[in-house]
Parts: sequence; C-alpha cells; structure tokens
Amino acid sequence: MSTDGPVDAPVAEAAPPPPAAPPKEESDSFLSHFLHNLWAANTVTVTLLSIVLAAFVGAVLIVLSDPAVLDTFSYITARPSDAFSSSWTVVSSAYADLFKGAIVDPATITAWANGSGTWRQVFFPISETLTYAAPLVFTGLSVALAFRGGLFNIGGQGQAIIGTITAGLAGFLLPLPPVIHLIAALAAGALGGMLWGFVPGILKARTGAHEVIVTIMLNYTANLFLSWLILQKGIQQPGRSDAISKTVDSSATLPSFGGELRANLGIVLAVLATAGVAWLLNRSAFGFELRAVGANPPAARTAGMSVAKTYTLLMMTAGGLAGLGGATQVLGTAHALTTQVAGNIGFDGLLVALLGRNRPWGTLAAALLFGALRAGGNRMQSYSGISLELVTVLQALIVIFIAAPALVKTIFHLRAARTARLGASMAKGW
Repeated sequence: MSTDGPVDAPVAEAAPPPPAAPPKEESDSFLSHFLHNLWAANTVTVTLLSIVLAAFVGAVLIVLSDPAVLDTFSYITARPSDAFSSSWTVVSSAYADLFKGAIVDPATITAWANGSGTWRQVFFPISETLTYAAPLVFTGLSVALAFRGGLFNIGGQGQAIIGTITAGLAGFLLPLPPVIHLIAALAAGALGGMLWGFVPGILKARTGAHEVIVTIMLNYTANLFLSWLILQKGIQQPGRSDAISKTVDSSATLPSFGGELRANLGIVLAVLATAGVAWLLNRSAFGFELRAVGANPPAARTAGMSVAKTYTLLMMTAGGLAGLGGATQVLGTAHALTTQVAGNIGFDGLLVALLGRNRPWGTLAAALLFGALRAGGNRMQSYSGISLELVTVLQALIVIFIAAPALVKTIFHLRAARTARLGASMAKGW
C-alpha cells in the first residue's frame, strides 16, 4: 500500500572535522615572539641601537679629529682605499683601546699564561670600570627613585658632596675600631645626604617650592661649603697650603684588592643598594605610595595618602643614596677631601638614571657602561691620543638618542611598539 506525500531524502553524513593542527611547542612560540619583537621599537632595542648610533657618531668625530686621516680624503677620488683604510685603522685602534681599558687586554692574559705577567694586570681594566661605576650606581638610583615619585632630583651632586664631607670627617676625626669605623663613616655619608635632601623635600611639601630650583641652589651651596671647610684648622692636612683635608684613617677605608686594583667594597654595596631600591619600589608599602603619588598626586591624596609626607621621605631617601655615593668616593678612592673629591658623579647620575629608564637594575647596567667608558677612555687617550672628552660626547649622544626614540625608530625603520617612557613620571612642569 502506497501513500502519497513527500518522501524524506536520505540525510548525508556530516563530514569529519579536519584534523587538529599539532600544538606549537612552547619554544617555537617564544622564538617567534622574540624574532617578532627583535626589530620593534621596544625599550631594549632602542637602547642598544642608541649605543650603536653613538659609537658611529663617535667614529666620525675620531676621523675628523685626526689630521693625517683628513689628508687622505683630499685625494679620495684618486685612491679611495687610502681614506677608508686609514679611517678604519684609527677608529678600530681607538675602540680597541677603549675595550682593553674597560674590560680586558688580551695581551695581559697571554703574559699571565706564560709567566711574564700577573693576574692583577689581567683584572686591572675591569677593576677600573667597577671603581668608576660604584658611585654612579648610588647617584643614579637617587635620581631614578625621585623620578618614580614624580620629583626631579637634580641635586644629586650637592647631596653627594655633603656625603663626602660627612663621611670624610667621620673617617679622620672619629677614633673607632676598624669595622665600626667604616660603618660609622658610611652612615655619616648617608645621613649627610639625607639632610641635604630633606631641605628640598620639606620645602616642596610645605610651600610647593619647585625641587629643581631648590636643589640647583643647594648644589652651589654644598660646593662652596666644601671649599671653605677643607681650609679650616683641624680639617686641612698639616703642612699643606693647598685645599686638601687630612687623610681618612685606614680603619674607615673601603677594603679593596690592593696593589694596582682599586675596586673595593663600594661596588658590592652598590649592588645591594640596587636590590634594596628594587624591593622598595615593587614590594613595600612606601614604594606603592611613592609610585601612586608620582603617577597622580590628586588621586593619591583622595585615596588617603599623604603627598607631603611622601615627598619629604622620598627626597630624604634619594639624598641618602647620593650621600652614599659620595661616601664610597672618599672612603674608597680619594681618601681625603678636596674641592673635586666628588667629581661629577651627581650630574652623571642623571644620565645614568635616564639610560637605565629609571629602573633599579637598568640603572646598575647603565652605571657599569658609563664606568667602562670612563675607564676605557683613559687608555684610549694614552695609547691612541684621542681626547677623553670624546667619552663625554659618547655618553651625551647615548642619552640623546634614548630620549628621542622616534629618531632611532626612523633611522632603523623599526616597527611600532609600546616604547617605555623615560620614567614613570617627571617633575610637574618639566
């Protein structure tokens, strides 16, 4: 018996799903991510390329400063090989001496291996690098910490000078046993810097006085006070008419390797200070408050944070770090107060903090780089006849390129990336 009506069509079986692609290995994912970001305008790439650009500009300046090389360019159309070979010779020789003076000289390794040299000669370049870098770590951390809290601590130089004064005075005036004497001298340096940082901090908190103006004036005050102090009776070294103080007692000096190796305990203290500042910023309640105040003071105040208290404590902490930098200078290498005992470690700390992107470990790496440039620059001047001022030019160029990431991105055609700012915040109005 048949029935009228539509007949159901046979249902087609569903096609089996395509086989799932094998999961990518984690290592492949990491490698592809690394290669994708390698030539992007990220913080690391911009920093490294800024150093390369500075080295290239430095090479041009080396060529321009050598009359013999410039003479070969007068007939470059006839014999271009002379100009290029002479340029390569002078530039490669200068940068080779820079490396040998900052890291290691292969000739000293060979001499040590065959018995005609000593291990101290091998480690002398890196010792000089660490010696120059140690105080820069402290002053760089001082500037970086203030930046993270929204303040521009341009007074690191004055705070370091006061640190050298108080540490030096404790070093040759206090009759204490060795270990206690060193601790007391370092503490005196930190306290001196804290005192000098307290002044702009409390003025900023109570009156709104701009910390840049106040710290600049305090830099001059500290320098003039040092020049006056070391000529006073009881401070000036007996039998000397020039501006130099008594020598720091051996019980208060930072231990070193001795001999020609000047690297001392200061670099160890610098690493510990870097770890301490990193913990302070990222793990402590005070670090959270200063970052919040630096990012948005009105919002931090609304949340119940004391902006005035944070500003004061922040400048005191920054001043203490700079004071420790001055203390390592006088207790580690100078061993006496002079008008130039602090050098330019406070101002160089500004460059170190900017190069380190105001991050503690980045600041440490930047200080090591600047220490290497300074140590290598001494050998470059002695062996290649290149002026030491070229090192200052290189430092300035590195910071200029880092401060202008768009320029580096354009020169090297970098892909767009979320470039880290130079600091979490800057002082208001700057």
